[in-house]
Amino acid sequence: MLIRNATESDYPAICRLIHDREELFRVYPRGRYPLTVEQLAELAKQRRELRVGEVDGRVVAFANFYKFVPRRYTFIGNVIVDRDYRGQGLGQRLIKHMLKLAFAEHYLPEVRISVFTDNTAALLLYGRLGFQPYALEERQAPGGAATALLHMRIARAGRHQGWTKGDNSVIL
Repeated sequence: MLIRNATESDYPAICRLIHDREELFRVYPRGRYPLTVEQLAELAKQRRELRVGEVDGRVVAFANFYKFVPRRYTFIGNVIVDRDYRGQGLGQRLIKHMLKLAFAEHYLPEVRISVFTDNTAALLLYGRLGFQPYALEERQAPGGAATALLHMRIARAGRHQGWTKGDNSVIL
């Protein structure tokens, strides 16, 4: 998978990654289904480091930063991998890429990510990468049911290459 900066010409392909209301809620809770190019253009004005993942010229993944606080932290947001490409390690590659941007290029000491607790695959992925929970927030899902949003974080540990495991830090 090639990971590159997202451009406006990618917006239609990014919108096609979202297949239903539930998926949009997991990726962009404030979004309105169906996700449109116009919504994505507005989102892009509020986000940083918009990235897409491409396989054979096809956009199959998307992520970005939000709530970017220089010298403190950022959140990785809007993480999505095309249904046909899930389970192949692309999400892991995309999150590692975003971590490298945050730690090695922006010199942030911490990166955060939020995930709904019913998204088991994402919870397990983030845990394997070293993210640790720090807060739980009640949200209202489409249809009105209560759901839980888990906030997780990982800290930058040092300057050497590699990934640590189990100590809530990444070494770059």
